[in-house]
Amino acid sequence: MKKIFILILIICFSCDTANPPVKKSRTGICHEYGSKYYEQTKHFEVFQSIDECIDSGGRLPKKK
Repeated sequence: MKKIFILILIICFSCDTANPPVKKSRTGICHEYGSKYYEQTKHFEVFQSIDECIDSGGRLPKKK
């Protein structure tokens, strides 16, 4: 049982670091997890919230 619990903790920790909450691209666009271009954004700065990203000079994506 203890081994299963440790394995679950490791998996959960890996998920959080693999998918930061908000990515700011090189062009300054803030992408939240689950948004249209989130997975495609490869060169980015990590933020814990969309507000932090915008406060750093980023902007929201334009709506089409």
